[in-house]
Amino acid sequence: MGTLALVFLLGARHGLDADHLAAIDGFARLRPSRLTGVLFGLGHGLLVTLLALLAGRVGAAFTLDGLTPWLFLAVAGLNLWRLARPGRHTHAPAPGLLALGPFVVGLLLAAGMETSSQLAALALSQQVTPVLLGLTFTLGMVLSDGLDGLLAARVQRGAAQGSRAQRASAAMGWMVVALSLGFALAGFAGLDTGTLSGPLGAATFVTLLGLRLWSRAQPAGRPA
Repeated sequence: MGTLALVFLLGARHGLDADHLAAIDGFARLRPSRLTGVLFGLGHGLLVTLLALLAGRVGAAFTLDGLTPWLFLAVAGLNLWRLARPGRHTHAPAPGLLALGPFVVGLLLAAGMETSSQLAALALSQQVTPVLLGLTFTLGMVLSDGLDGLLAARVQRGAAQGSRAQRASAAMGWMVVALSLGFALAGFAGLDTGTLSGPLGAATFVTLLGLRLWSRAQPAGRPA
C-alpha cells in the first residue's frame, strides 16, 4: 500500500508537469471540452502502463524524442492561429478522430519524454504488479490533468460572457504559445527540460486558476 500511495503521488505530480498543461490547455482553446485533460491523462497513462509491463523484458528505452518538438510546435501554431483569428467556440460534439486528439497526443508524449517521475514509477514495477502500478500512476495523473482540463475549458467557455473573460482566454492562449514554443525549441536544441517542467507546471496551474477566478469576478460598480 505504501508503494501504491507513492506511485499515485508520482502520477499526480507528473500530471502537473508544464508539458502536460501546455498540451491540455492548448486543446482547450481549440475545443473547450471538460474531458480534454482526462483523455490526455488516459492516453499518457496507457503507454506508461505498457512500459511498466515491458520493463525488465525489453527495457524502458522506447522513445520518440524526435516527434515531441514537432507536437509542441503544432500546439503553438494552432493556438497562434486561434489568437490571430478569434471566433465563436463550438461546443457541439467533436468528430471521433478530433475528439480523440488529446488521447493520441498524451500517448505520443509519453513515448517521447521520459521524466524522473516516470522512471521512478517504472523502477518500482518490480515490487508491485505492473498493471496495478500503471493503473495507480494513471489514476493520479488523470486526477491532476483532468482538473487542469476542467479549469481550462471553463475559462474558454466563459470567453463569450464578457470582456474580462475574453482577456483571460487570450492570456491563457499566449501562455500556451510561450510554453509550447519553449518546449519545441528546447527539443530541437537537444536541451533537457526535466528539471524545469515541475516548477513551470506548478506556476502554469496557479496562473490558470487565477485566470479562472479573475474572469468570474464582478468588476467594481457592476451588479452581480
